[in-house]
Amino acid sequence: MMGMNPRQMKKLMRQMGIKMEELEGVEEVIIRLENKEIILKDPVITIITAQGEKSYQIVPGKEEVRAVVRVSEDDIKLVMEQAGVDYDTAKKALEEAEGDLAEAIIKLTGG
Repeated sequence: MMGMNPRQMKKLMRQMGIKMEELEGVEEVIIRLENKEIILKDPVITIITAQGEKSYQIVPGKEEVRAVVRVSEDDIKLVMEQAGVDYDTAKKALEEAEGDLAEAIIKLTGG
């Protein structure tokens, strides 16, 4: 296959039942892991279909990694009770405090 021009390669792949197409307009791809997210900005994505199965080839433009803080429902309820705030406010404060209950409560109560 080396030395084959792109047109010949496409023809051969078509004969083998392999279809390739580029996915247009993709702004980002997010890969969520247990404790972080990998954000791929402006990726080039190729969809390869072979024998009825789709595969996605992703070539990232810019890569960004973010830590993800997971907070428990019990912690959110405790912050809600102690700070006298609603669910979303308590959850956001806990996430900003990276799960630290005391810090979240102090931030919300101002003391």
